[in-house]
Amino acid sequence: MTTVTDPELARVAALLRLRVVEMSHRAGTPHLGSALSCMDILVALYWRILRIDATQPHDPHRDRFILSKGHAASALYAVLAERGFFPKTWIDKFATHGAQLAEQPAPHCAPGVELATGSLGHGLPVGLGLALAARIRRQPQRVFVCLSDGECNEGTVWEAALLAAAQKLGSLTVIIDYNKWQATGRSEEVMALPPLRDKWAAFGWAATELDGHDITALVAELGRDPDSGGRPRAIIAHTVKGKGVSFMEDDNNWHYRIPTPDEVAAARRELGLS
Repeated sequence: MTTVTDPELARVAALLRLRVVEMSHRAGTPHLGSALSCMDILVALYWRILRIDATQPHDPHRDRFILSKGHAASALYAVLAERGFFPKTWIDKFATHGAQLAEQPAPHCAPGVELATGSLGHGLPVGLGLALAARIRRQPQRVFVCLSDGECNEGTVWEAALLAAAQKLGSLTVIIDYNKWQATGRSEEVMALPPLRDKWAAFGWAATELDGHDITALVAELGRDPDSGGRPRAIIAHTVKGKGVSFMEDDNNWHYRIPTPDEVAAARRELGLS
């Protein structure tokens, strides 16, 4: 997968990839591959797209972002800390007893975390509700939801997709982190997901697909004006599980494996941060 990207944001993404590798090692938590695959999506959103202010995390007019694939919470926490939503020292205690940052997002666990997620299939229905509420209140915010490809197995995702299209919720955008893996195997072997873009289009969404590690392309697509017909937008972002660390890339063992000190050091070198 060829990636052409903003050098500044590529550096940010590399730094945050290393941070989540270190978090996984220190806390002994899994789902590292999933956190690495969605990092470029989060960086594009938080550095170039979302209308948010870390000093006013509860501003009623803010854009909303929901990481529906809550098992990748370490990526979201790393991004929020880097953007100043909470002290970076919180990261050091990730997933430890009594700490603010749980392994998967808990209710009101930290500024900038909009929803407790982890039980898959709930992020889009809530995002739909937020978009409808904003319309009723005549508020300008947009809603972005990041789903995993495996999450598209859930019926609630498609129920919400149908309603969003019927309501012409052009302020709602879904980004699917399409890394082709689920916990137990290849996504297309578990459920018949392909052709995924065509499925979202058939449900009435303005659907497109792109390289989910090309931050320049992500920013351009996410920054487009709403669809003229009011269709919600689905971006199928083709990604690689474990992206950025060669011995983790496209290896589903990293859904559960914890990196050793030597592997952390190797990841640091590969990410150009040694």
